[in-house]
Amino acid sequence: MKTAFVSVLSTAALALMASSALAATEISWWHAMTGTNNEVVDQLAKEFNESQSDYKILPVFKGTYPETLNAGIAAFRAKQPPAIIQVFDVGTGVMMGAQGAVVPVAEVLEKGGFKFDKAQYLPGIVSYYSKPDGTMLSFPYNSSSPILYYNKDVFEKAGLNADTPPKTWPEVFEAAKKIKSSGAANCGFTSTWLTWIQTENFAAWNNLSYASDENGLGGTNVKLAFNSEPFVKHFQSIADLAKDGTFRYGGRTSEAKQLFTSGECGILTESSGGLGDIIKSSMKYGIGQLPYYEGEGRPQNTIPGGASLWVFGGKSDAEYKGVATFFNFLSQTKIQARLHQVSGYMPVTMAAYEETKKSGFYDKNPGRETPLLQMMGKAPTENSKGVRLVNLPQVRDIMNEEFEAMLAGKQDAKAALDKSVERGNAAIQQALGN
Repeated sequence: MKTAFVSVLSTAALALMASSALAATEISWWHAMTGTNNEVVDQLAKEFNESQSDYKILPVFKGTYPETLNAGIAAFRAKQPPAIIQVFDVGTGVMMGAQGAVVPVAEVLEKGGFKFDKAQYLPGIVSYYSKPDGTMLSFPYNSSSPILYYNKDVFEKAGLNADTPPKTWPEVFEAAKKIKSSGAANCGFTSTWLTWIQTENFAAWNNLSYASDENGLGGTNVKLAFNSEPFVKHFQSIADLAKDGTFRYGGRTSEAKQLFTSGECGILTESSGGLGDIIKSSMKYGIGQLPYYEGEGRPQNTIPGGASLWVFGGKSDAEYKGVATFFNFLSQTKIQARLHQVSGYMPVTMAAYEETKKSGFYDKNPGRETPLLQMMGKAPTENSKGVRLVNLPQVRDIMNEEFEAMLAGKQDAKAALDKSVERGNAAIQQALGN
């Protein structure tokens, strides 16, 4: 009996050891996706987990973009960070400044035995998520570009050409006035994200300096520069339109999209990632490129928004190999092409873009190539690689406060931008400990 009992224990122990040896390495992925986008995250994890048995991606929803970033920072300080965290574009500078907290995605891929070739990725996205020396720091997951949407029925009622979207800002402003004065809609023009679209991308698209040191890519001791004459002229035009409701302010982030999908406003500048909600509205809509001001060398290129996946340091070799394998999975042409075609987000790789183009998708869906053409039209300049501030979320809050005072008629555009720069510079210095 004793021998049999020992034999049973030995067999159980061996089975447990074998089970442990075969157990998949678990990789946590914290994200901020909700609704349909959350379903996409779960589906991708499921497909990856079923495609192999060595690693298991565990997606965990951590709240809004800011909440997810804050959760990641707290977890790192507690020495319990996830392997992967999704960080929105605003937090890029914060992550870049976290020395030793993260491992560059290029290094992670190489650790996993995958050859990293940045030429395979879209140039605009690579430059945005890279250091000045070209090292890519994070994996672009849901990248978007700001574009123009317009209500074709409203255009027709206002006597505008519904087949030709306005290309320049003066054309947008004139069209907005006609929409308002004709009664075709209650307001002519609205915009989401005044900071990202009307300031950061406005600078890049028009090849203007947003700040010193390559907008922060070349160093952290940045001096803001978005109170120059072109910015003042642009925001004063918006402030003037707001006086009679031709321009209507919706909010600091994506709230203005509702003003467009409800039919309140005829023109919207918004992320390409907002396309899903616009399609669901069942309106007859059109897409145009982000407007610009005519001049030599313009337009330049837009910079991406959305979010990317960062990898925390301090993980095991097995975890890093698993992360690399997952990122390689996400980079597959069929995966990227599918994600791009079912959403307004851009494909990460050139192969996925070319495959989509070859399939005739853009011919069947006019305007869907616009975000890509904007980013890839020209090689990025020092003014158009992106914005890197150690505390960009805080600087954006400051700008929003001043813009809101401007739109309420409490100050003009020059005062709003001058105050934004002065307060923003002080906040940057404080964040640097100066």
